[in-house]
Order: sequence, then structure tokens, then C-alpha cells
Amino acid sequence: MSLFTKLFHYVLLTSAKYSVDESHGLKHSMEVLNFANQIYQSQVPINLILESQEKIIYAAAVIHDMCDKKYMNERKGVREIGEYLDEIMDPNEANIVQQIISTMSYSKVKKDGYPYMGPYQMAYHIVREADLLAAYDFDRCMIYHLHHSDSDIHGAFENANELFETRVLKHNDHGLFITDYSKTLSLTLHSQALTRIGAWKRILK
Repeated sequence: MSLFTKLFHYVLLTSAKYSVDESHGLKHSMEVLNFANQIYQSQVPINLILESQEKIIYAAAVIHDMCDKKYMNERKGVREIGEYLDEIMDPNEANIVQQIISTMSYSKVKKDGYPYMGPYQMAYHIVREADLLAAYDFDRCMIYHLHHSDSDIHGAFENANELFETRVLKHNDHGLFITDYSKTLSLTLHSQALTRIGAWKRILK
């Protein structure tokens, strides 16, 4: 069984165990993995050390939300991830994955800044930026609110729209992207998100 298969199976099993809804489940893991791959490909020609860290980057991208405090006790989630990764990866690689996923969330970065990751600093930023790029999916944000509030579709739209106005659409203003690739792609995703928001406004008027 390949590493990816094992990682995605873990996402499926953990999502079922902790009722992780589709906004943070398998599809999101796949989206973040693909964004991480794109950023990685843009960075590896100028940062060759990343070639030896590719497995770490991809594993962290896939599994990053399987310790999200919105669904479970974060420390317990990280510990369970570590126990699983120790069975399928080199222990040092598993440890770095745990460090990345436990420090990369938007709220922790805004509160504490970026952690020092030594030679894995860019690997950390690749995974973190991939997750930020996936956050431009407005429908995903609405889906989360439909799962976790008593509001109807109109309320879910309003909650999502507020989050985008105060957070997601401010990613560039807040300097949260450090790679040129993510800075450029985020502008396209920003525009697409505004178009999607406008479409929902017309539907729900």
C-alpha cells in the first residue's frame, strides 16, 4: 500500500471517528496536496534541499486537518497522527510533519508568528500557503457553516461572507504569502472568490 493510500485512509477513518465534515475532510486534503505540489514545483529549482523533503510536505498537506481543534482535542489529534506516522514514515520525518501541522493554522500564525523550523522552514511555508490557497473556496466555507451552525443557507452565506471580508480576502494585505507563486495565484483565486460571492448573492436575493 502506497504512502498516499495510507494517508488518505487515515483521513477517511479520522473524519468518520471525529465527525469531520466535508469542508475539512478528504476533498480538502486532496486540494491542499495539489496546491502544495504546485508551490513545491515552483520552489525546488531555487531550493534544492526541498527534494529530500517532498514526502514531508505531501504528508503534512494531506493530514493537516486531522488534529483541528474545531473537531477534536488538538493535542490528542497530533499524538494520534504521530503514532500513525511512526508506522509508515521515518520517525524524524514524522516528527517534522507533526511540527508543521501543529503550528501552521491561520490563528496560530496570527497569534504567535512563524515557528523556527531550521532547514524545514520552506517546507513549512509550502504546506501553510497551500492551506491558505484552499481557503479561497467560498462554497467550502458555506458548507462548514451549514454543518456547524443553526443558520439556514442565507445565514451560512452571511457567515462565510463575513469571514472572507475579514480574513480570506485580506491574506495578501496581511502578508501571509512569502512565495511568488502563491502571491500570484492568490490574486486569481481572490478574483474567483469575488465572482462566486456575487453569484450566491444573485441566487439568494
